[in-house]
Amino acid sequence: MRRTYATGFLRRPGVAFALMLSISTAAAQGYPSRPLTAIVPFAGGSASDVVSRIMFDKMSKLMGQAIIVENRPGAGGNIGTAMGAKAAPDGYTIVGGGSGPVAANVTLYKSLGYDPEKDLEMISPFAGFTIVVVASKQLAVNSLNELIAYANAHPGLNFGSVGIGSSQHLAGEYFSQVTGVKITHVPYRNIAQYGPDLIAGTVPLGFQWFPNVAGPLGANGATALAVAGDKRIAALPDTPTTTQAGLPQYKVNGWFALLAPAGTPAPIVEKLHQLMTQALNDPAVRAGFEQAGAEVIALPLGEAKRFQRAEIEKYRDIITRAGIERIE
Repeated sequence: MRRTYATGFLRRPGVAFALMLSISTAAAQGYPSRPLTAIVPFAGGSASDVVSRIMFDKMSKLMGQAIIVENRPGAGGNIGTAMGAKAAPDGYTIVGGGSGPVAANVTLYKSLGYDPEKDLEMISPFAGFTIVVVASKQLAVNSLNELIAYANAHPGLNFGSVGIGSSQHLAGEYFSQVTGVKITHVPYRNIAQYGPDLIAGTVPLGFQWFPNVAGPLGANGATALAVAGDKRIAALPDTPTTTQAGLPQYKVNGWFALLAPAGTPAPIVEKLHQLMTQALNDPAVRAGFEQAGAEVIALPLGEAKRFQRAEIEKYRDIITRAGIERIE
């Protein structure tokens, strides 16, 4: 009789919901009670890795638990993002996802192995990057106009990215659409392999986030020609915006976001959002982001899904116009 009573009790929707809420609330009260794993679906030293580690380090100090960062690159960020989507929804696995695997890849890939909108809880974007147009010193171009003239005179000029469908690949395709120049995409497995080729002039062009080309720029092997945003970035104060350089229609921004597996209890999601917001308000974190060429982004809890949907549509338009074939 007790078993029949309990089953009937749980079948009453209001009671069942209240019970689930009390369980998730109780789980969140002691959260976190052990270290977290943060999956970054890109290589160590990449733009996403740099800013994610800055933020996760501060969140770790705020929560009093370690956050162990695991780099799981591959397939344009899909491999690591899929791992995060399939993790237990208990708040102990989080993801530092990018605009590629969370938005653009919906259109680029025939199958991701996960649904970014259904299998992941997008808590908020936390870092915004502006594309930097870079050219090898071997090209001997010093402005955006000089680059366009050179590219027109040498059709098929190579540009590098971290993979087909990556933000840097799409930025190059968009540059081609805006300017009419014919350039050729060369995908790399990770950005460390691209740096030497940029300096040597083998693949002399790039549309990159600043951390990805900080080495070649610092070694004076490449020139930052323009920043594709509304304002200059602190990491490159002498580099003009594309508007200042005479190409106002070329604007490309990307972002990285904090995500958790779908089904993570709402109180834990709220806690993660609170910790993220606190971390991003720290002056040292903001300074670290600026040094990496990034800016802080933080949306109120609940707005990230609408942001994600708009970004999926934006990238779908760019990819469709570029005629990029879907990847198996």
